[in-house]
Amino acid sequence: MECIETIKGRRSVRRFKAQPVGKEMIEELLDAARMAPSAGNLQARDFIVISNKITKQKLKEAALGQSFIEQAPIVIVAVANIERSSRVYKTRGELYAIQDATASVENILLSACSLGLAACWVGAFDENAVIELLGIPNKTKPIAIIPVGYADEEPVAPPRMGMDKVVHWETW
Repeated sequence: MECIETIKGRRSVRRFKAQPVGKEMIEELLDAARMAPSAGNLQARDFIVISNKITKQKLKEAALGQSFIEQAPIVIVAVANIERSSRVYKTRGELYAIQDATASVENILLSACSLGLAACWVGAFDENAVIELLGIPNKTKPIAIIPVGYADEEPVAPPRMGMDKVVHWETW
């Protein structure tokens, strides 16, 4: 039951308190990210943890000026390791690495919620700017920027489409 409650209670938070996040909690988030499923258990994802104020400011700029990125105590960038997956899966490796990374992002978001932290999945950013800023190597791809901290807001649940609109039984 707790898992379902966490899933239903998680919100995208875009205002954070100045309170720092302890290293143990950050490691707990990253450990949960590592435990996400991955194609062939290749774990084709990597994570960059950022707390440096200047780097966060530059990430904000790369993310189209989304200021809450800079305000969060830490930011985790999830990176799909295409090379790691492509060694086994060839051309499908890119898709599988992206899936591996996105599964880990969801684990980070849910773990943050369960630990009393808040986070937001940011996908709108200039990929090349993030690659250059963080020194991300070739054959990898930044998938998400995840600001993490203690919430300074309590967003209400956004409306969801009804099951009848998104679920198809047997065929579309």
